[in-house]
Amino acid sequence: MRTIKRFNSMNILLQLMCLADLEFDYINPYDSSSRINKVVLPEFILQGILCVFYLLTGHWVMALLCGPYLYYNVRLYTQKKHLVDVTEIFNMLPREKKQRLFKLGYLVLLLFFSLFWMIWSTLEDMDD
Repeated sequence: MRTIKRFNSMNILLQLMCLADLEFDYINPYDSSSRINKVVLPEFILQGILCVFYLLTGHWVMALLCGPYLYYNVRLYTQKKHLVDVTEIFNMLPREKKQRLFKLGYLVLLLFFSLFWMIWSTLEDMDD
């Protein structure tokens, strides 16, 4: 469970690094967009698996917290806005960076809640 969140966070960090490298002209737009597009779909799939895992194991609060992020990913995918276009990447650079920073913050928040609930349940088990 935490491995999936860590993998999603690493994907988003990789995307942010590619965008930063593109902004400072360390990498060309084609390489940057191909690297970003390569990890977008696995990120969406893993987030969906995580949400389904929460539902199947009865962690309703965590499933509800994952819901908006999953809905956003599904909406991006159905509107075909999930991939970065090579020709428009410079025009969309600030928006793409901001979007990925929000995603990273949301995943860090989910990781914090997961760790909190894990520690809470461990302490409850020790009391019994």
